[in-house]
Amino acid sequence: MARYWPEPASPNDQPQTSPAIVLVNLGTPTAPTAAALRPYLKQFLSDPRVVEIPRAVWLPILNGIILNTRPAKSAAKYASIWMDEGSPLKVHTERQAKLLGGYLGASGHAGLKVSWAMRYGAPSIPDTLNALKAQGYSRILIVPMYPQYAASTTASVMDEVARSLLHWRNLPELRFVRDFHRDPAYIAALASSVREHWAKNGQADRLLMSFHGIPKRSITLGDPYQRECHTTAKLVAEALSLPADRLQVTFQSRFGKAEWLQPYTQPTLEKLAREGVRSVDVMCPGFVADCLETLEEIAMECRDAFLSSGGKTFSYIPCLNERNDWITGLKSVVLQHLDGWLPADARAHASALDTLNIGR
Repeated sequence: MARYWPEPASPNDQPQTSPAIVLVNLGTPTAPTAAALRPYLKQFLSDPRVVEIPRAVWLPILNGIILNTRPAKSAAKYASIWMDEGSPLKVHTERQAKLLGGYLGASGHAGLKVSWAMRYGAPSIPDTLNALKAQGYSRILIVPMYPQYAASTTASVMDEVARSLLHWRNLPELRFVRDFHRDPAYIAALASSVREHWAKNGQADRLLMSFHGIPKRSITLGDPYQRECHTTAKLVAEALSLPADRLQVTFQSRFGKAEWLQPYTQPTLEKLAREGVRSVDVMCPGFVADCLETLEEIAMECRDAFLSSGGKTFSYIPCLNERNDWITGLKSVVLQHLDGWLPADARAHASALDTLNIGR
């Protein structure tokens, strides 16, 4: 007799019942060399979310000038901060993913898979998603590791995820973390990192919070990034009971000739030194992992600029990296977005463990 329904799927074809989590950060070259920087910069600077100049105008500049001059300069900067295990951004992101998996497991979520990817470079978003597909995961939470939303960062991750799934026949359920710029656990971890620095080194005359810049035009077009950066700064200052006259918010990493968000970080530090500010503490709340922009641009270049302009003491407060309070906070962010995807018994078990502060 003919059959009109498919054979039951084998156990190996059954989807995973637990969701997977993918932490996504910006990216990094595979080595601090011009040869490794060239393909990385090409991918990064070819993204229309990053450089919003008409392709016909931008691509000849990128391929004819920038990719022939910038890789060697950038390679030297990467070499100055490279770790034995590789690029700091890769090292910290991989550690954060492993720690998050451990914290979730200790809280009763041992079945949750935590992976990581880079928007540019390796491991790529498509490769990571394909690996999860092969393992049978049908529910995936994407966590862009950018606290403040920007089209050039968070939206670009969403674009790449969508492109990665274009030819999938059986699509997974997807959720995205849009931002966590005012999440209480994130704010508390930032404030604690400052308090610990002050307890060890004393308070400087000024606390400067440097966020990555974006073109001013992006704000005009509706990007909420600047507002979210200032909200983060305000909440951290309130947690520290820091007077407004001791806080400065600036923006770094300007690229090109267009006007970007101001005030710019390095000129501000130089101005503060000339005006008699003798000591500064600098932190970068927009980065949850130390990288080229924090370790080289801030802790080296901006330090030299401040001291050479008359400042006496420059202290860089590291990013959250693998801090216990940050990984605990990241766990909280993830669990909020997994609501309804976790088995009821696992949620109850995790709630009981959290009450006892297990896994924190």
